[in-house]
Amino acid sequence: MAKLLPQMGLALFAISALSTNALALDGRTITQIKKLTPADQLDQRCDIEAMDRLQADKVISYTFSHPKRTAVHVDANGAVFRRNGDWYRLSYACTTSPDHLSIVAFAFKRGAIIARKDWTRYYLYP
Repeated sequence: MAKLLPQMGLALFAISALSTNALALDGRTITQIKKLTPADQLDQRCDIEAMDRLQADKVISYTFSHPKRTAVHVDANGAVFRRNGDWYRLSYACTTSPDHLSIVAFAFKRGAIIARKDWTRYYLYP
């Protein structure tokens, strides 16, 4: 993600940091996240954050490339999201707290719409 920032330009890059969660998790979601492995907790928490910020009903972090992860950070440069029945490319960087329940930093760039004729090739669905 750091390599992409100069190319994308900071003006196009939506950034939010300093422990500001766009979405407070409810008790049921927290319970479900805690049942997952740490890597899956990280992925799910970041996907939830992306869905909230993008007003999307689905985010997939690995459609075009595998995300790069540390214990509390994920760079998902090949992600996608679905909103209003259309799929779009997405890049995001997400850092969570060590328990993966809070967002410490989140930045994203919305990409181009993905043509419906390409959905099958990328395993996307209506």
